[in-house]
Amino acid sequence: MQNKGFPADWLYQLKQRNNIVSVVEKYVRLEKKGRKYWGCCPFHNEKTPSFSVSEDEGLFYCFGCKESGDVISFVMKYESCDFYEAVKILARNAGMEVPEYTGEKDVLEKKKQKERILKLLDCTYKHYQENLLLPKAKPAQEYIKTRQFNRKTLEDFKLGYSLDWNEMIDFLKTKGFTIKEMLDAGVAQEKNGRCYDVLAERLVFPIFNSFGECVGFSARVLGKADFAKYINTAETMVFHKGRVVYGIDLVKKLKQQGNLDKIIIVEGQIDVIAMHKAGFNNTVACMGTALTKENAHELKKLSNNVVLMFDGDTAGEKATYRSIDILREEGFNVKVALMPSKLDPDEILKNYGSKYIQDLVENALPPVDYLIENEKKKVDISNPTEKGQFVKKILQFLVKLNSYAEEDIYLAKLRDLTAVPIDILRRDLEKEKGGDKNKSFEKKDDDSVLTSRENGNIRAIKFVLASIIHDKDFINEKIDYNLLLPQYQDILKQAEKKLPLSSYYDYFDVDENPILKDCINYDFSSYQENGKRYFEECLWVLASGKLQEKQIELTKQFKECQDIESRQKIMKKLNDVSISIREKKLEEFYAR
Repeated sequence: MQNKGFPADWLYQLKQRNNIVSVVEKYVRLEKKGRKYWGCCPFHNEKTPSFSVSEDEGLFYCFGCKESGDVISFVMKYESCDFYEAVKILARNAGMEVPEYTGEKDVLEKKKQKERILKLLDCTYKHYQENLLLPKAKPAQEYIKTRQFNRKTLEDFKLGYSLDWNEMIDFLKTKGFTIKEMLDAGVAQEKNGRCYDVLAERLVFPIFNSFGECVGFSARVLGKADFAKYINTAETMVFHKGRVVYGIDLVKKLKQQGNLDKIIIVEGQIDVIAMHKAGFNNTVACMGTALTKENAHELKKLSNNVVLMFDGDTAGEKATYRSIDILREEGFNVKVALMPSKLDPDEILKNYGSKYIQDLVENALPPVDYLIENEKKKVDISNPTEKGQFVKKILQFLVKLNSYAEEDIYLAKLRDLTAVPIDILRRDLEKEKGGDKNKSFEKKDDDSVLTSRENGNIRAIKFVLASIIHDKDFINEKIDYNLLLPQYQDILKQAEKKLPLSSYYDYFDVDENPILKDCINYDFSSYQENGKRYFEECLWVLASGKLQEKQIELTKQFKECQDIESRQKIMKKLNDVSISIREKKLEEFYAR
């Protein structure tokens, strides 16, 4: 039988040879307590371990953010890859040969296309590298000298050069790639029926993902030009600017070596290269100044600690403010370097040296402190109007805090700066919030909203289905659960096989099926004494719902029926259903 494009028995062997504890321990420090292993969750920020790994079940589960899955889905989530790529990683770890993928035809075609594009990009960046050593690349070589890039820098970042408009196109043809593939990979464009290299006569910066695969390019024009100094290749099926982090492959290696305590985020490729050259190997940049949630997710896998070091200009300030919000929402510990006016990291290194950068990093401020210091430079506090504008601006920042303690700290600081009484500041803060703070930060208890019949029914479904999946001994064996749970027949069919819980991840997209996900990770600890009684109660909730539906349908038939004999038969059925409901009979749902 095939599952997700691979034979079920092969996936089982893959998991057997990739012990989930051993795999997770490559990314997360685990400690054994009882029958499970525990650590801090790699998918959200926490100080107290709530991330558990069960070696027996082959599953992981976080009690904080609710992420869960088997060893394949762990790799998918941590490495931001699809099922096929995660399987390849684990097969490589286990020394297993990956069988031919036999999934859906369109999925298979996309995978083949993706692999072909990655192969083309790999050939392209390596050829650009070779071009950089040629006499014709003198403009790039001169620029590199002015930047004082050394051999290690060139090798680490794989810098290259595009000789002209056609050379790369001709080279790729000799490697068997078609014009369409070049267009699909973003390295070529067509104009007036001719195909040309989009990076022509530019210094080329290959862009790598966290796996070290080249996914696209950025390039800089050398000398004066009437067009943009920097360009990026077009977005493709492997290159999405909002997801790419320049330098992430090098920072990932740093983490794997155990030498990463924080990540420094700068604006551009040149800044990243200059920072690495100066010894700040934990530096990355997003494509453009706009940091996205996708960027944050990528960085979160490597470190919770981030220092923002955008340029000391208006654009850099705006990017910093936007990035603070995104990073805080994602649970990062954020600090911000107070950059000198109109200077970027590369210029600071040239003019003041690496010690200056080190001081900026060490003295980086928490977000609100940075915002206060930055806004304070723009106003004259002694001027009542400007003071009022300053206070309002800071209060707008404080609205975003989710801690009363933090609010009090910064209200006191604002009072000391402005001499505005703290009770007035607090009153104005509440106005900025638009009402009672509790409305903004009130956390609903999940159980408190499970009061409607629909939600009560969902709870019953989860307990019954989870009990079947976990093969609990209090299950009523007489019942045909396909009659009670017809929408979950595929799950019930899998449960009959009595396979490990991790096998459900081979047959279903568990992350897209919240009911199944909750059932796999169901916590039965509260039902140790009364599991059987609660199971019977939930069973009756489902059965009574089905009986009531039948009762409504029969009543409708009775009203519409004109034939006396047929009406009598319907009435008999209605009477039987009424008795079953009144006496809580389950015989109608017995297996036959």
